[in-house]
Amino acid sequence: MNQNRHVVILGNGISGVTCARHVRKLDSNCQITLVSGESKYFFSRTALMYVYMGQMKFEHTQPYENHFWEKNRIGLKEAWVEKVDFDKKSLVFKSGESLAYDILVIATGSKPNKFGWPGQDSIGVQGLYSKQDLELMEANTQSEIKRAVIVGGGLIGIEMAEMLAYKKIPVTFLVRENGFWNNVLPKEESDLVGRHILEHHIDLRLGTELKEIQAGSDGKVIAIITSKGEKIDCQFVGLTAGVSPNIDFLRNTALEVNRGVRVDEFFRTNLPDVYAIGDCAEFDKAPAADRRPIEQVWYTGRMHGETLAYNLCKTPVPYRPGVWFNSAKFLDIEYQTYGTVPPVWEESLVKNFYWEHPSGKVAFRMLMRQDGSLYGVNNFGFRLRHEFFDRAISENWSGEKVIAKLDQANFDPEFFAPYYIEIQKAFKAEFGGSFKPARKTFIQKLFGARV
Repeated sequence: MNQNRHVVILGNGISGVTCARHVRKLDSNCQITLVSGESKYFFSRTALMYVYMGQMKFEHTQPYENHFWEKNRIGLKEAWVEKVDFDKKSLVFKSGESLAYDILVIATGSKPNKFGWPGQDSIGVQGLYSKQDLELMEANTQSEIKRAVIVGGGLIGIEMAEMLAYKKIPVTFLVRENGFWNNVLPKEESDLVGRHILEHHIDLRLGTELKEIQAGSDGKVIAIITSKGEKIDCQFVGLTAGVSPNIDFLRNTALEVNRGVRVDEFFRTNLPDVYAIGDCAEFDKAPAADRRPIEQVWYTGRMHGETLAYNLCKTPVPYRPGVWFNSAKFLDIEYQTYGTVPPVWEESLVKNFYWEHPSGKVAFRMLMRQDGSLYGVNNFGFRLRHEFFDRAISENWSGEKVIAKLDQANFDPEFFAPYYIEIQKAFKAEFGGSFKPARKTFIQKLFGARV
């Protein structure tokens, strides 16, 4: 890269910050500026819920000390962008200021979806994505809230429900589908999470949509009407029906956009020296058979940033994301997925193994191809090692080999319940195999670890 070039990165989320950090590692001379109106300093978006619940302060969500940016000569510009003048290669801020760039990286993330519901702009109705959303939620729930309604059954929805329930605010949770997140999870896992939500005294309404939001004369929400005609009195409504790329200010410009900013496998847009990464980027062609054109996951955003930084400073390489992985938390149940586990599959093409603990809060699913090789894994209620399954899927291990070595994937300390023992027994009973299921160690027996 020309050492006098100015790299401007629009957005300081995980994608933009990773790109800035790695450009600096690879090029000690170029000028780098991170631009964000949301916050001056990078913070962990997934930690916002803990700030709301009083378990963290906002400054604790910032993984880097404030002096980190000056030390690494990464400039920070806290401002909202009004528009991009691609001809003049300049950002125009809402304040009227402008900033010239040589290379522009668009990493503006996502925004909560709205679907034109009547009353969706009432006071007390909001999504949860940004720092400003968190501050608004804190303000909207300071006064006495007799009931809140959450609309949309995704990961942000369950987080918001947990946040409100933590503060003893009764929550009604509207989910359009007949199972929680059942467009992603198989039925058994969806049912497991649904039971867990109900156990936490959250009023889960499956197969129910929002029809209308009603407000009082002061503009504040007072009730919602469901698709079934039921009126639910409430003083707060969380809209969590997914997110969309945050690119409205880029529409009707020379930049090619669809749902997101269109990019190729090198993150290049149709304009010279303009790139897009993270939630707002939309690949012309999905980067792998099991990937979508828009990847709205934290760890893929990090990979986007690192790959683009390399491409800006070295000989460009195409984005190759490798084995799919994701993780989440449903109240106090951890979830991990590796490879491909769709909500439904063709039985003639895939072999299915599913084990669930009698408690109904721990489960393990493994899908195998007809030749026995590992296709994907879902895991609920205990942690498994990422590197184990990344290797197993990359090297086409057989399902039997995975199960035989499952103790090596156990992330938990010795004193935690060794669920892999019962998983091995169940697999051997259903599919056979030459391996011997493990036994509890003396320490596990001594301390009462059981499955």
